[in-house]
Amino acid sequence: MELIEQEGYGYSFDASACAACGGNCCTGESGYIWVKVDEIEAIAGFLEQNIEDFATIHLKKVKHRYSLIERPREKEGDFACIFFDDAMQRCSIYPVRPSQCRTFPFWNQFKQDICEVQKECPGIIVK
Repeated sequence: MELIEQEGYGYSFDASACAACGGNCCTGESGYIWVKVDEIEAIAGFLEQNIEDFATIHLKKVKHRYSLIERPREKEGDFACIFFDDAMQRCSIYPVRPSQCRTFPFWNQFKQDICEVQKECPGIIVK
């Protein structure tokens, strides 16, 4: 078991649970996968694409920010990040994934709502 802890959170995260999870944090209801300019550059480089092509294919602009696009899955209302590989059940850009993905499940919104993060992530272990 590989437990990760972060100060201020009433839970730990067992990273080994990711292998059997099926990508709960990358799939589900539609939402936003925020990316910053430096992250866009890193992902485009990882994919060996120029930034303009990458942006046209993989991004949507939401006011003054950018989000990775999602794709619908088989079940109604179920979406996946464009970079979630259904066959492998994992992120296809993992080494350069956005900070939003890197920091999951330690998001401020879950500090006071451990039940919500437990529903989404089987790797949550309440202290």
